[in-house]
Amino acid sequence: MSVGEATFRAAVLESELPVLVHFWAPWCGLCKMITPVLQSFQSEWQDHVRLVDINADENLRLANTYRLSNLPTLLLFDQGEVYQRIESFRGKDDLRLALDAFMRKRELIYDIPRLVRIYP
Repeated sequence: MSVGEATFRAAVLESELPVLVHFWAPWCGLCKMITPVLQSFQSEWQDHVRLVDINADENLRLANTYRLSNLPTLLLFDQGEVYQRIESFRGKDDLRLALDAFMRKRELIYDIPRLVRIYP
């Protein structure tokens, strides 16, 4: 899903699901290279995380707000806050490891309260 400055608040900050924001630009080769990895991640975790794309060239205010220094930059938002920033990966495998680590950490956080209710 493509998001811009007008829809950012509703799509990202007010989302009940965590949101992975992919800042990219048309001239960025690595941005294009990681797109299949991001799509695979989205299909695997579709009920747990939302993926949105933001063209940094067309949304300079957002790019400045989140202080982008290089592209692609991925920001993981959880409950309206930046939870994790991923900007220095070397390729598809490196990116996949970072995304999987985020989801494992998130599953642990949400499994603990469920266990507490079972065993008070």
